[in-house]
This record gives sequence, C-alpha cells and structure tokens, in this order.
Amino acid sequence: MKKIASILLVLLVCFACKDNADSKETLDTTSMEVVDPLPSWNESTTKENIIAYVTDVTNAESENFIPIADRISTFDNDGNLWSEQPAYFQLFFAIDRVKALAGDHPEWKTEQPFKAVLDNDMSALPKQGMRGLMELIMTTHTGMTTEEFDTTVKEWVKTAKHPTKNVGYDELVYQPMLELLGYLRANDFKTYIVSGGGVDFMRAFVSPVYGIPSEQIIGSRITTEFDYNDGNPRIIRTAGLDYNDDKDGKPLNIQKIIGKKPVFSSGNSDGDLQMMQWAASNTHKSFMLYVHHTDSVREWAYDRDSHIGKLDKGLDQANKDGWTVINMAKDWKVIYPYELKN
Repeated sequence: MKKIASILLVLLVCFACKDNADSKETLDTTSMEVVDPLPSWNESTTKENIIAYVTDVTNAESENFIPIADRISTFDNDGNLWSEQPAYFQLFFAIDRVKALAGDHPEWKTEQPFKAVLDNDMSALPKQGMRGLMELIMTTHTGMTTEEFDTTVKEWVKTAKHPTKNVGYDELVYQPMLELLGYLRANDFKTYIVSGGGVDFMRAFVSPVYGIPSEQIIGSRITTEFDYNDGNPRIIRTAGLDYNDDKDGKPLNIQKIIGKKPVFSSGNSDGDLQMMQWAASNTHKSFMLYVHHTDSVREWAYDRDSHIGKLDKGLDQANKDGWTVINMAKDWKVIYPYELKN
C-alpha cells in the first residue's frame, strides 16, 4: 500500500508541475501540423474549389449547410476513377474470356468478331461495330450464375495485365480520386459509383479498391432469371440487355435506386453530362467535377474527338456554367497508387 501511495504522490506532483507550466505558457497552435486531405493533388484552383465546397456545406453555421442524409455523391468509373484506354477494361476481360473458351468453339476461328480476337487483330475488331462488341459481351458474360461470373472476374483480376501499362487492372485506379473519395466519406458524404460499365463486373473487385460497398455500385445490367434449382436457388445471367446506365440513363437510375439527387457529381465524358446536370439542379449547393485527360506522358490525352470517353458537350457546359474541371497534367502530382512507391 505504501508503494502505491508513493506512486500516486509522484503522479500528483508531476501533474501539478505540468499544470503550473501550462498556466505560464500559451499553447502555440501555429506549430500544430495540418493534415492535407488531398496530398496527391497539386496546390491549384481545382483543389481549392473542392476543399472550399466541402468545408462550406459541412459547416453547420453556413447558409449552404447540407444535412448528412443529403450528402450524396456520384462518380462515373471508366476514365474517372480508373483508366479506360486503349479500350474499356471490361472489353479486355471479354477478349481474354474468348481466348480461354476458344478450345470449345472451333467455329470462332472463322467467325467475327471472335476471329479478330483470336488473331489479335485490334484493327479488325472495331470494324465489327456495336453489334460485334455486344456479341462478345453476351457470349462471355452470360450462361452462368451470378456467383460463377463473380468468381470468374475475380480470378481474372489476379493475373491479367494491361496491354501497355503492364500492371494489373486494379492498379490503374487514380490515386487523387481515391483520396477524394476518402475525403468526402470523412465528411459524411455517401459515395456511389454510377457507371456505364457492367454492374456485376465492377462489383466483383472494385469495392475494396474504392472503399465503396457493392450496394452503392450502379451500372449497366444484363437480363437475369431466377431458378429455384430444387431448393438451391440461383440467378442465371441471360443474353439480353436489361438496362444501359449511360447518358440520360444515369439520372433515371439514380432516382430509381438512390432516390435523391446528388450534391457532388464527377465524370469525364459526355456520357456523364446528364448526371452532372441532374446534380446541378439540386436545391442544395452542388459541385460538378469533370476529369479532363490532358496527360499524354503519364496517362493519355483525349477529349472532343476520342472514340472512348469523348468530352465535348460536357466540356462546353462546364466552361459555361463554371463547373470545376481537373487538368490531369497540372492538377495531379501522381496518377496511379504504385507511383507513390517509386
């Protein structure tokens, strides 16, 4: 007991000394480190606009304060959260699946669009048009259960490499956008993906990459059917397009699934314009953010004339209405997470 009492006495004396010192000194708050919420962004108007908006609408004393329940943010995926050149990642998945299944389909050696894939003829593949692309998707994405498709995509991601970057597709996400997603969530925004890509393809592996749960991933859907399967229910993926989550399909799907207008919306192409317009019409203060691909060295440079991620009308409206446009070459210190390790 004497030992415990001695320890307590020492602690009291130390506390008194500290209290006395504190009374003589004023805490120097200028020495406290301020954590940068967007460290991979250069100091620019773009970064300033984002932080100013979030600071304003989360300030309970501001006239622009947005209740937590209404802090909905929507992000396109292809070209906005990860790269999309020289083709959409989902198309590369379909191409690899054709090659994997070709042994059971000798007729593909002479039938388009499969012949172009097996011959690695990337000049012939675009000539097959949208019909050829849809045939590839339907052939490689259907005729299986949802669980089987999910497993197939996850196994592909483990080994597949991008044809020009030579890294895994899950490594080609944008580090600055990952930070933005985290910054918004830290300020009680709910983050959704609203993409033209296949919803089940994205759900298979982007949830842990983006920190967005699968139920907050919205995308295009193929048709499905329920099979009771003698007491072992399953959902079968069938060869039909159920919903195209692109252009005006985006705000329609947002209303159907989320039921609220976003206050923060981000995209990179004209396919995202209607989603951005929908956010801009919110009665709450809203923020529209376009990613402009301007970095031909670290990524790709394209906009108005691109066959993928065309940004034309959207860029015009962004400039006209004062939306924030990311200049990738100037606004981002790094593009991909793996650059931080170099």
